[in-house]
Amino acid sequence: MSLAKYLPILDWGRRYDRDAFSNDMIAAVIVTIMLIPQSLAYALLAGLPPEAGIYASIAPIILYAIFGTSRALAVGPVAVVSLMTAAAIGNIAETGTMGYALAALTLAFLSGAMLLVMGVFKLGFLANFLSHPVIAGFITASGILIAASQLKHVLGISAGGDNLLEVLETLFAHLGDTNPITLVIGVSATAFLFWVRKGLKPRLRAMGLGPRMSDVLTKAGPVAAVVVTTVLTWALGLGDRGVAVVGEVPQSLPPLTMPSFSPELLKQLFVPALLISVIGFVESISVAQTLAAKKRQRINPDQELIGLGAANIGAAFTGGYPVTGGFARSVVNFDAGAETPAAGAFTAVGLAIAAVALTPLVYFLPKATLAATIIVAVLSLVDFSILKKTWGYSKADFFAVAATILLTLGFGVETGVSTGVILSIGLHLYKTSKPHVAEVGLVPGTQHFRNINRHKVETHEDLLTLRVDESLYFVNARYLEDLIQDRLASGQRIKNVVLMCSAVNEIDFSALESLEAINTRLKDLGIGLHLSEVKGPVTDRLGKTHFLHDLNGRVFQSQYDAWRTLTGAPRPNPAAEREAERNAATEAPAQVSGAVPNPA
Repeated sequence: MSLAKYLPILDWGRRYDRDAFSNDMIAAVIVTIMLIPQSLAYALLAGLPPEAGIYASIAPIILYAIFGTSRALAVGPVAVVSLMTAAAIGNIAETGTMGYALAALTLAFLSGAMLLVMGVFKLGFLANFLSHPVIAGFITASGILIAASQLKHVLGISAGGDNLLEVLETLFAHLGDTNPITLVIGVSATAFLFWVRKGLKPRLRAMGLGPRMSDVLTKAGPVAAVVVTTVLTWALGLGDRGVAVVGEVPQSLPPLTMPSFSPELLKQLFVPALLISVIGFVESISVAQTLAAKKRQRINPDQELIGLGAANIGAAFTGGYPVTGGFARSVVNFDAGAETPAAGAFTAVGLAIAAVALTPLVYFLPKATLAATIIVAVLSLVDFSILKKTWGYSKADFFAVAATILLTLGFGVETGVSTGVILSIGLHLYKTSKPHVAEVGLVPGTQHFRNINRHKVETHEDLLTLRVDESLYFVNARYLEDLIQDRLASGQRIKNVVLMCSAVNEIDFSALESLEAINTRLKDLGIGLHLSEVKGPVTDRLGKTHFLHDLNGRVFQSQYDAWRTLTGAPRPNPAAEREAERNAATEAPAQVSGAVPNPA
């Protein structure tokens, strides 16, 4: 059982049967058909030879099948990571050189090593510092940037740039060099693929085909585009008329390669590798958990780190580049009926056969067709609705998303994702630096306490009760001090202050010092400081200090005990208490100007 924890294949492999094999094989065939053109296209996006995309889809898939916990996640090259790879290496080596390919291998190795370390030390929680809105903004901007970067292949011109402005500038500068034949191929392939994505499946269903066959044929749409444009280019000799083609692709299995361990190169790639690791893991774990939930399966995030780390290290030693779990191919894998990670291994076998037997067939494949494949795939990632959603819900999240989109488009993916990480952490610190602290009172006839601004409650002129709705740590410690100081300055004759700690899960040393300062200040004023509903672990930590011994008051097990003790209020009879609780449950909370109804 201990070994199976780190090698999930030992768990699902023991229960593998003929039905699972049949379902996995069907899924593998469908995903393989989808992956052949996609792998070539994403390698092109990364600035690498097309075979690198196939190589990056063989060993990594097998290694993930051994170490990963998702039954449906399909690992391999993805659009965003391919773009980040190109951005990271573009300033280090020239595209098409051995140095460029070596840097890609090294980037995959570094990313894999980082993911492995994070998995071994159970650091998967670090990915939580990237908020979902910021990730959505980054992916949206990346989708636009990727689509724009592929227009040069559709037009048949030279263009480049690390950000949207540079890409558009170079596109317009070379617009007069557009190859008309390439443009026709690129536009036709793009239009066809958009139609396949939206309209082919309903048309096939209307013709009487079953859902499974309709789905297979729809997913094979990019393959049809590849076959048709390749045959036309070969038959009409379009390669001699300026249409850029893939050219010769090595007819072999992935080679054994070795990343560079040059300290200078490792230093240059460290930050990009870290960003790729985090973004790749967040994208992968999101897809894996979504698909697992549909079958009530469980994903282990820390083991996922190990699985993805092994996959990337495998890519580094077999001629690939950084990989992660892809959304589109994983959904296809899931919908096609994949039962276990063995479906991925079968996909790897299919791609290996393609690498050995089918690569000569893509010699005349137009790069415009691959660009069309990328454009159609990435535009589905573009979602500007996140701006509207965050604007209506949280202005801070809106500005974080907007800033991530604008900076990614204006300064490139590395700046965009770095900003996203900083903004996510900054948002967390900002939101927790001013925790919600409510002054609460007793709901008449009950033992429940609610916000005095939202409910009709009883208060006592001598007693101030504050419910702290956040853990206390160095960022917000002084905020509580200032809030109590301001409340005491309001003129009310207060004799006791109670901090209701039901939502406090942690008190760090900085917060402890603030509590000690509050205790000393209240003691000098002749005001008692009391705590109520303190959780066990928090009490244990406080018990190791002198704070509880020096406390100018008591620690109450419940807020109601504190209320009765400090106000001398009699306890209501049980029948009246139950009746009051029923009435409180059906009564709408009192509204205040600008407040949103909230039962707390």
